[in-house]
Amino acid sequence: MIAEQANSTTSEKIAECALRILEAEGAQAVSMRRVAGEVGVTAMAIYHHFANREALLNQVVEREFARLVDFFDRTRVEAGFEAQMLGLLDGYVDYALAHPRIFDYVFAELRPGARRFPEDFRARKSPTLTPIADTLAYWMKQKRLKRDDVWEVAMELWAHVHGYLALYRGGRFAMTEKEFRALVRRSLERLLNGLRA
Repeated sequence: MIAEQANSTTSEKIAECALRILEAEGAQAVSMRRVAGEVGVTAMAIYHHFANREALLNQVVEREFARLVDFFDRTRVEAGFEAQMLGLLDGYVDYALAHPRIFDYVFAELRPGARRFPEDFRARKSPTLTPIADTLAYWMKQKRLKRDDVWEVAMELWAHVHGYLALYRGGRFAMTEKEFRALVRRSLERLLNGLRA
């Protein structure tokens, strides 16, 4: 039992260290040797906890999806369709601006094992797109939105916000973060209005 706890603690330390490096410098800076050195284990010992760099980064990514869902939960309100959807998508923007390098790695870089549209999403394997699809499905069922493919509409909304974030991160907007957020909000309101029945 004590050995299991020590193993778990070491695994946690390794994952937390990898996350810190990822957030500060990006995925290319995360190496097994570097993480092992910063945690204080040998380069070989780290492989007792993670089979390879990909396995380590996969665990970090899965934990980050859980954090992103927490951003959704903090902003979601039990109100009408627009308020619910804007709350979810604001959470996505909040996370992207708070953790830009992690956001880039999780959503914008080629990554082995990344979920793919449509199969993985329709199978409800996406912790981030599923709440958006569920909200759309609920309001379509209430006949407040036009009937459509829930997953395609969810992906459209996600891609819309993601596109704005990618352009903002690429320096394509001459505006403050507050102004950028207001622009994204106005754009989403127009898009959401077009979904109404």
